[in-house]
Amino acid sequence: MSPFGTALLYWMQENGPKSVEVDVNKQSMEVSEVTDNTNRTIEINNFRFSVAPMMDWTDRHCRVFHRAMTRRARLYTEMLTTGAILHGDRARLLGFDAREHPVALQLGGSEPRDLAAAAKIGEDFGYDEINLNVGCPSDRVKDGRFGACLMAEPALVAAGVDAMKRAVSIPVTVKCRIGIDDQDPEIALDALARGVIAAGADALIVHARKAWLNGLSPKENRDIPPLDYDRVYRLKASLPDMPIIINGGIASLSEAKAHLGHVDGVMLGRAAYQEPWRLLTADPELFGEAAPHSTMKDVFEAVMPYIEDQLARGTRLHSITRHFVGAFHGVPGARAFRRHLAENGVKPGAGVNVLRDAIALVDNRVAAPIAA
Repeated sequence: MSPFGTALLYWMQENGPKSVEVDVNKQSMEVSEVTDNTNRTIEINNFRFSVAPMMDWTDRHCRVFHRAMTRRARLYTEMLTTGAILHGDRARLLGFDAREHPVALQLGGSEPRDLAAAAKIGEDFGYDEINLNVGCPSDRVKDGRFGACLMAEPALVAAGVDAMKRAVSIPVTVKCRIGIDDQDPEIALDALARGVIAAGADALIVHARKAWLNGLSPKENRDIPPLDYDRVYRLKASLPDMPIIINGGIASLSEAKAHLGHVDGVMLGRAAYQEPWRLLTADPELFGEAAPHSTMKDVFEAVMPYIEDQLARGTRLHSITRHFVGAFHGVPGARAFRRHLAENGVKPGAGVNVLRDAIALVDNRVAAPIAA
């Protein structure tokens, strides 16, 4: 029997019958009455806009910074493995500031019991959502049997979702690719989507490109595989009752608004991190609500108490200010701002005065709201 069939049998034995019909040879799924799932706990508008989980980038300091620009965006942690959560320093790994809400914990793992236990720990820490990573293409992810390689095991993913749904009362979502390697995206994405729907997933976030686990590096996988937004649109059209969020290569809020004509939500990744000023207009443009702060300098004033508190706890200034590099992109003085932080933020004992001095180098006379 294939790994797909074995995983499905395991799931059925553990959890009882599901409304899933499987062709093991084709490794595809057909799901009956998917709209009849119980315990779906989601408000679609809450997923209208989000900032993607990004390794080494979306840590707690980054999320506090982003939250000062948008009240409505859903924020995500970096991916944390179930092993790290079950056996590591949970306070360090999972701790976050209350102002980050709504914030989701992204998990990496494949063993249903471990996923359930880690999800419950995340819920107890106060996270608003548990997200399962089925899209990361790095070698270490593949070796650990989690991330994008799980696109080849949709029944195992469904079993993990089912276990997490039984363990927590908050939404459980999945982030995936449209396929991996030589998979046909029409079959692979449909199998993954319908499997996790049958298991009770609350939403599916789709990075609209394949991941090539054989032949491309993780960095190349972010750019080289072609984007196929239409494939995600077709998925939504075939699953009108399932919240579908699109991700991948979306560079602006205007592009995000165009996608919202076809799907329920949009997730911005590198554009939100590298040019965070884009988030200043997210609430007005996508939700019709006022932004928490109108200029980037106002944002920095708002987060200054948080920075001071973190410094008092022993956090190095550079650990926080490294997320600010693109804050004034295109504004006179932006280069001097970046240089000042790079040269002085790394020094032992660097304090908020370093950030204030850097901000002072940005031209106040610019009319654009990005500065002041």
